[in-house]
Amino acid sequence: MNAIEFKGVDFSYSEDGAFAIKNLNFSVKEGEFVAVLGHNGSGKSTLARLTDGLLSADKGEITVFGTPMTDKNLYTIRKQVGIVFQNPDNQTVAAIVEDDVAFGAENIGLPREEIGKRIDFALKAVGMEEFRHSTPTRLSGGQKQRIAIAGVLALKPKVMILDESTAMLDPRGRREIIDVVTRLNKEEGMTVVLITHFMEEALLADRAIVMNRGEIVMEGTPADIFERHEELITYNLALPRIGYICKQLQAGGMDVPDTLDYEKLAEEIAKCVS
Repeated sequence: MNAIEFKGVDFSYSEDGAFAIKNLNFSVKEGEFVAVLGHNGSGKSTLARLTDGLLSADKGEITVFGTPMTDKNLYTIRKQVGIVFQNPDNQTVAAIVEDDVAFGAENIGLPREEIGKRIDFALKAVGMEEFRHSTPTRLSGGQKQRIAIAGVLALKPKVMILDESTAMLDPRGRREIIDVVTRLNKEEGMTVVLITHFMEEALLADRAIVMNRGEIVMEGTPADIFERHEELITYNLALPRIGYICKQLQAGGMDVPDTLDYEKLAEEIAKCVS
């Protein structure tokens, strides 16, 4: 079953006819991990906001688990789709971590006992149990973003969208978030849509799409996408670090294959120098 489906969707922020999303046909299967890539202004974040009902399509149809995106169904859909934005500070609403995580669950009217269970579940899922009574402002960027994810998890959505959620974090913080998201996808079966400009993050996805000027211009497995590195450059995107290393080694005369597996690359280098 498709968790998300776009059929011929158009969206514009202005009345001058400039489309942020144009005739978009796109779907995500239940339990799938999809990475959405593209330069600034390509339509990635607009896609996220349309999926969560924060924006309304000008044309076309959007469905979430078969439910059409309409004003009537908006509440139901938002309980199924959680979205985590770029800046965790903008998502903090309480002075204590557990109160922050509980905020969404309280707003949908869950009983207090159930809210307590969901706080326990969410904090455990992101590895932040020991910070339950901490002040969010004293946490690191990666820890704050994990709390933001916990707040979404407390709603127990079927789909999680991360809209450039690692963009403001250092490498360690990015790894923390991607590890959490990958585990939720593999162990909990959560459908994940990862919107990112960090190409390494896309390597973990089942499928990747590249957007440009509101349209999907490339689609396939991450390996398929990165093999077309010359085409990626035309969309102002670059290879992930390991892909770049492979190209540099090849340019230097070392006979190594293109690979996205660091262990395999190390083995190939060892063969060449032995």
